[in-house]
Amino acid sequence: MQFAKPERGRGMETVDGTEGSGRGRYALKPMRINCEDILFCIDVDAESLVEMKTAGPSGRPLTRLECIKQAILFFINAKLSINPDHRFAFATLAKSASWLRKEFSSEVESTVAALRGLSATSSCGQADLTHLFRLAAHEAKKSRAQNRILRVILVYCRSSVRPHHQWPINQKLFTLDVMYLHDKPGPDNCPQAVYDALVDTLEHVSEYEGYIYETGQGLRVLLRHLSIMLSHPQQRCTQDDMDIKSLTKRSPVADSANGEDSVPISSQ
Repeated sequence: MQFAKPERGRGMETVDGTEGSGRGRYALKPMRINCEDILFCIDVDAESLVEMKTAGPSGRPLTRLECIKQAILFFINAKLSINPDHRFAFATLAKSASWLRKEFSSEVESTVAALRGLSATSSCGQADLTHLFRLAAHEAKKSRAQNRILRVILVYCRSSVRPHHQWPINQKLFTLDVMYLHDKPGPDNCPQAVYDALVDTLEHVSEYEGYIYETGQGLRVLLRHLSIMLSHPQQRCTQDDMDIKSLTKRSPVADSANGEDSVPISSQ
């Protein structure tokens, strides 16, 4: 299942500096590229324990939370291979956000220790993002003082609970990316409505271009989407202008053997 991301009415910048329809070659204005402080906020609602279409070494299906932990480790190792000066911290989202590891660090061992202590709770009901944004804004000011920028990557797992927040539209101090893991639509859930709410939230708070992806599939698709989020916020085109389908083609036989449906990436 793929959800449509609402149109934002923005064309990408072409080589001649004009706003185009996306047919031109993408160009970046000369600017300083800052190292990132990346705050992962992981949903620990009971829905994070839903099994995904990926089997672990024992043959048992992995839960969303187990796949999230593996994907975050992949992301951090890849990000540090690009620039070892990026740093990472962790928070959890139940009814609201709380710190899991407040200190930003480039040490992979510190990440492993933080993820080892990550566990799900009972069903949380509401999801208020206001405190998460307060934490992020406070940390963003400290990052800026060190010539760094802050990004929040929210991993959200609830198929029928739309997140809400109270945040002023004129305070865009950090970039927000969202990875949304959900069930198929049904009588008891409405993932499209949740997705739409997440898109609205991203555009309300994000300083640079924020990306949002969703999946109800397995670990491979999750890794694919997080690979795109490796891109630096100061070097991004708009998500609607991305076309990387040629990078994701795989043999249907190989995908079927791994128990995952083949889902092409699309920003439409």
